Amino acid sequence: MSSTIATADKKPEPQGMRKNGKQWHPSRKAFRPASGLTSYEQRTKLRTTTAAMKAKEKEMKDEKEAERQQRVQAIKEKRAKKEEKERYEKMAEKMHKKRVERLKRKEKRNKLLNS
Repeated sequence: MSSTIATADKKPEPQGMRKNGKQWHPSRKAFRPASGLTSYEQRTKLRTTTAAMKAKEKEMKDEKEAERQQRVQAIKEKRAKKEEKERYEKMAEKMHKKRVERLKRKEKRNKLLNS
């Protein structure tokens, strides 16, 4: 007897004719703005996942920036070495070779002392 009542309850109740006469429109449900609110646990879980994601993104960006800075530094060192070499070549044109070598050694000593 109870099974027959349960099956009767599952059937959707037939809707009557619409008052405005627009039966072709789909029927709407009541507007409940609070129905979509999330629970505190869901919000905290979402916050922790987004925080972890942002931390990972920041780490990846920092690694990328460090690699870029390393490349830039290598280029700067290469240019400085090239300029120094050209400067010594210009000095060699005007001065004797041994004097240029002495100046190189002297500048290296000064550079080591200053750094």
